[in-house]
Amino acid sequence: MLVVTRLRTPDAGPAAEADLRAGLLHALAILAAKPGYVGGEVGRNVDDPALWVISTRWENVGSYRRALGSYEGKLHIQPLMVHAVDEPSAYEVVEEGTDLNQAQPRSIG
Repeated sequence: MLVVTRLRTPDAGPAAEADLRAGLLHALAILAAKPGYVGGEVGRNVDDPALWVISTRWENVGSYRRALGSYEGKLHIQPLMVHAVDEPSAYEVVEEGTDLNQAQPRSIG
């Protein structure tokens, strides 16, 4: 599964940008140490420098939710989410031969 979270700095000042960048890189390091993590990156929008993204890949949704709900996640990652753009962030990977968004219970891993 993919998780794509866009965040906006509270202002365009260099200090706010540096703080968000450091926070996102720290969040990525925390997530990378959790079971089920496959990969991820932090990015900054090329047209709107106040817009950032943290994108991660997971074996399943349960792994992501457990990582975010861990002690480290609650302490260091969830406070960053005050800057998150309010939109859905979890996506199923589209692969040949798979049915997406089934109206049935799914394993959380």
